[in-house]
Amino acid sequence: MRRRWTTILFALAAILALACEEGGAGARPSATTKPSTSKLPSSMAALGDSITAGHGACITFARCGRQSWSTGESGLVNSHYRRLREDNKAIKGHAHNYSEAGARVSGLRAQADKAVRAKVEYVTVLIGANDACRGALGDMTPVAGFRQDLDAALGSLKRGLPKARVLVVSIPDLNRLWEIGHKEDRAVKAWARGTCPTLLANPTSMAEADVDRRAAVAKRVDAYNGQLAAACKAYGKQCTYDGGAAHRVRFTLDMINRVDWFHPDSDGQGKLAEVTYPRRFAA
Repeated sequence: MRRRWTTILFALAAILALACEEGGAGARPSATTKPSTSKLPSSMAALGDSITAGHGACITFARCGRQSWSTGESGLVNSHYRRLREDNKAIKGHAHNYSEAGARVSGLRAQADKAVRAKVEYVTVLIGANDACRGALGDMTPVAGFRQDLDAALGSLKRGLPKARVLVVSIPDLNRLWEIGHKEDRAVKAWARGTCPTLLANPTSMAEADVDRRAAVAKRVDAYNGQLAAACKAYGKQCTYDGGAAHRVRFTLDMINRVDWFHPDSDGQGKLAEVTYPRRFAA
């Protein structure tokens, strides 16, 4: 009798196991299922200015690529590169940062050409702060010229890397820096060295001319962001605009370095990485 029941139990177990296998074939993937590595880029390049270069994000006030929101390797900043590497080990060692301190949109084409030569599969673009941060309002890059240079750079990417995915990031809210820093003596002293004069000259003044000047900078940044969004849309489905995510970040003084009180520190870089990481990669 014992043998008979043992046989029956083994038979039932086999039937249940078979049923589970057949049911699993058509089951939906778990919510924690990671993206297929075949759909994630195995190389990337960062284009832009001193923000993407990580300028001022380390102890010394200099370029600090390891703290970049885009291609940084530091654990202090969970960059796009680090996030991608978690799910696709093939990208390890294949992240290039071609951004340059002081770069304006007129220099973006040269950076894009480098990304094309590197044959990368993913490109991030953050440009425009230096086009607004000039010696005087009249020196700011005209909106039409901004779009023309932007199209030239994106055109190079589209022709040279037709299958690569491109992320265009909005310009952070520069006026937010004035809002949080103009009552901080250390920031005011640092800005006096010539940091973004169009916005930060006479930072404690509330004279009409100074207020109007700051408003003009904010308006120009908004116009640039509008062109960044439009250019990305014209690029096609391979380009994604961040939807203004970077511009909406409400920076605090804890996210700004203590030398020029302008560039993001590691906390600020980490926040930029967080809000701009493409949903298609994190799905």
